[in-house]
Amino acid sequence: MECAAQGRTEGRLRLCLTCGHMGCSDSAPGAHATAHYESSGHPVARSTEPGEAWAWCYVDEVFLRPRDGRSAHRT
Repeated sequence: MECAAQGRTEGRLRLCLTCGHMGCSDSAPGAHATAHYESSGHPVARSTEPGEAWAWCYVDEVFLRPRDGRSAHRT
């Protein structure tokens, strides 16, 4: 939503696993997912890209994958 408010098309989206905030990745000009972490302290975001089952821990700077290979997001 931040990208749209700035008149840009969002890049690859990341979902905050604490509150559900959706922000663009660091490869997009806004880097809104990282900005969200910096302002909120929420430590983990996951990719929302189809076929990607990983998350990133900003605190420890660790790339996370599910052990069983299933999607990082479960309903």
